[in-house]
Amino acid sequence: MLSCAVLCLNCTVCRLARKKIGFLPNFCRLNKALGGGILNIFNAEQLHPNGLMSLFADVILPLPLPKRSFTYAVPGDLAGRLMVGMRVEVPFGRRKLYSGVVERLHDHTPGHPVKSVMDVLDDIPVVTERQLRLWEWLAAYYASTMGEVMQVALPGHLKLSSETRVVYRELYGEDFSDFSADEYLVAEALLLRRTLSLDDVRLVLGKKTVASVIQRLLDRGVLVLREDLQEKYRTKKVLAVQWTEAYEQDPALFKEALIAVDKYPRQSDTLLAFYTLLQRDRLVRKRALLQKLGTHSDAPLMSLVRKGILEVVAVEESRIGRKMATEAAFSPLTPVQSSAVAAIRAHFGQLRTVLLYGVTGSGKTRVYLELIREVMEQGGQVLYLMPEIALTTQLTARLQQVLGASVLVYHSRVNHQERVELWRAAAAGRPVMVAARSGLFLPFKDLRLVVVDEEHEPSFKQFDPAPRYHARDAAIYLAGLYGARVILGSATPSVESWHNTTTGKYGLVRMPVRYGDTPLPRMEIIHLAEAAKKRNLQGVFSDALIQQLRDTIRQGNQAILFQNRRGFAPLLTCETCGWTSQCKHCDVSLTYHKQGHRLRCHYCGYQEIPQATCPACGGGRLMQIGFGTERLEDDLVIHLPDARIARLDLDTAGSKERLSALLHDVEEQQIDVLIGTQMLTKGLDFEHVQLVGVVSADQSLRFPDFRASERTFQLLTQVAGRAGRRKQQGLVLIQSWNPDHPVLQDVLKGDYEGFVDRELKERRQFLYPPFCRLIHITVRHSAAHVAAEAARWLAAPLRNFLGDRVLGPVPSGIPKVRGLYAQEILLKVDPSRALLTQTKSGLQRLCQDVSVQPGWSGVRVAVDVDP
Repeated sequence: MLSCAVLCLNCTVCRLARKKIGFLPNFCRLNKALGGGILNIFNAEQLHPNGLMSLFADVILPLPLPKRSFTYAVPGDLAGRLMVGMRVEVPFGRRKLYSGVVERLHDHTPGHPVKSVMDVLDDIPVVTERQLRLWEWLAAYYASTMGEVMQVALPGHLKLSSETRVVYRELYGEDFSDFSADEYLVAEALLLRRTLSLDDVRLVLGKKTVASVIQRLLDRGVLVLREDLQEKYRTKKVLAVQWTEAYEQDPALFKEALIAVDKYPRQSDTLLAFYTLLQRDRLVRKRALLQKLGTHSDAPLMSLVRKGILEVVAVEESRIGRKMATEAAFSPLTPVQSSAVAAIRAHFGQLRTVLLYGVTGSGKTRVYLELIREVMEQGGQVLYLMPEIALTTQLTARLQQVLGASVLVYHSRVNHQERVELWRAAAAGRPVMVAARSGLFLPFKDLRLVVVDEEHEPSFKQFDPAPRYHARDAAIYLAGLYGARVILGSATPSVESWHNTTTGKYGLVRMPVRYGDTPLPRMEIIHLAEAAKKRNLQGVFSDALIQQLRDTIRQGNQAILFQNRRGFAPLLTCETCGWTSQCKHCDVSLTYHKQGHRLRCHYCGYQEIPQATCPACGGGRLMQIGFGTERLEDDLVIHLPDARIARLDLDTAGSKERLSALLHDVEEQQIDVLIGTQMLTKGLDFEHVQLVGVVSADQSLRFPDFRASERTFQLLTQVAGRAGRRKQQGLVLIQSWNPDHPVLQDVLKGDYEGFVDRELKERRQFLYPPFCRLIHITVRHSAAHVAAEAARWLAAPLRNFLGDRVLGPVPSGIPKVRGLYAQEILLKVDPSRALLTQTKSGLQRLCQDVSVQPGWSGVRVAVDVDP
């Protein structure tokens, strides 16, 4: 095929094309994309009147529509450029334009009129064949649409949508004398700028709603509407300094240049500084040159430009970094790590997936590094998935210490421009991508290994929007597309993964001891009821916990306090009448945040200023009930006034920079006590943390979810594992009102296998995963009775098909969120693939039919497979 691409005139396809319609470039590439389909097209004489062949493209649009793709005709002048996986600009509806991805090229004439592709947006495909197959699987398995998968899979700047713009009509003139104030402002702005986006109009008027003003101006004939498809990605350019062509070709001229500027010290210094920087880096940035000279003035530089010695040019620069990490030597493997690596290799001979079960601090990352290095030496690629962005700073630093700049990081907090460049780096074959769950969608060239670290973490599950996929399961499917291998690592594996090892689906490798034979932390439970009786409670802290915190800080060590609730107090209530602060849009109480003095809803974001007196009775005293991380921080300052205390939760670590700075301060021992939510449990490694305190261990046990026991065991075990990870044995204190609970006793003994055996027996008895597949359906509407009626309508045919394995509908645990009332239905489906596929297909048809029922157009149905 390469010879055809180079000598296009000699290939069979192009000889036919030249004979039929004259020579058309790039037919070889098109023929390859069609699997040889052009020959059939020519033989069938399927040609347009203008002499070009009939070609159609099935295009995936980023819209949640049931139809998989939409067919468009491909104009002859674009046919030679188009390939599967490229983005195309297409019209949809009356006025909208979208960028879609070509899923298939074919010559099958549709039985209805079709619109045409307007333009091809890429020179090479941005989505590979394997990616499209992954999209197809995700849409089918998780009962979503291809458009929803595309919306999640592509970086924002590779997805284009039309932006409505208002354009001034020159024929109208400039007489706005009878206009209203708003109409006059918009018309004047249009007269000056000729075209405005809707955001521009909102800015001019200082209003969010501008549709009525635009409609009035449209009726007057002042403006017209236009849809512009805008490419959002822009290459990054920097100003660089370089030799002019003459000096580039003859380095000996450098001496003559020095002589020529000898009388001008600042020019001479600039030239020498440029020469020095050029020895270190082929690209000398203008900013770096001025920094080296210690000045902001570029006058001497511009004098050298005018003399024809240097020139300043704008060059493209990658956003994904140019710094080369100094590669350190790999630390030697311990005997346990060597055994684990050998066992994983042995399992990979027969199985595609291996579960690495290692206690916290056992050195699983070093095992991953050894296997990653092997893949890199073979020229393959590695995807390293982790559940939480908070881990990237620490983990990336560790990987780059030994793997250098081969390691790139991809997650949602990377800016859009950089994400596009990372996308292209993966397609080019960069060896190691460290990513959150979105890394699954990167266009890998030669993926050989997938590492899913902390595979048990709920953060791997996408909840909203659709597709509601689980990154661990999708990673295993992705690896199968490439023939790659998968390592699932955890100190507290998910019940499903552990079950798969007992059935022989996954291999199992154990690492039962910590790195360097450091003992696991000593764990104790503090009985809060007894402490209260003995008056040994100081607010939410027991005397024992406070004393251990003091001792830990006095010894020069650090401590972590875990409370899985942010804010100051989750409830504000009136002591007199019982009024509670409620969200206007959700059936939940507002959480009081002392920082900013606000009541906030953690579901919809609504907030208000708390009142001094009760708004219901007017005279009651308002009382704060419960506690979150903010109150722990506030109270701890009273008990430990000299301690350096910090907080790690969504409020304090909202940006990548703030999070990195906070973790750096902990590593540098600038913080004595770190208070945090479950972000603390996700694999963080701090050398000097000797004490971990769990302030309230009972909250998650009371959660109405069949996974409550599993999540509690995982959370407590993982946060306990942050203590004593080097030489000294750490201490973990767990405060509980119910210390005899079986889960807490398993945590205390560190008995994961005992816990998981009991959990599997209970799930088998009550028919929960892994012994069945769950499908959770949520029906929402702004009217409670409509949501209930639609849910009953939806459940009836499902009950006819599945019988008593359909539970519900019942009101959601939180009946109203963001102004919508919710009803829930739970399906328990036999693990049979055929039955599961049949159930999902029928369910998707029912969901499509709901919205067309009279009065139900506003009903929203969300389907969550494997919740």
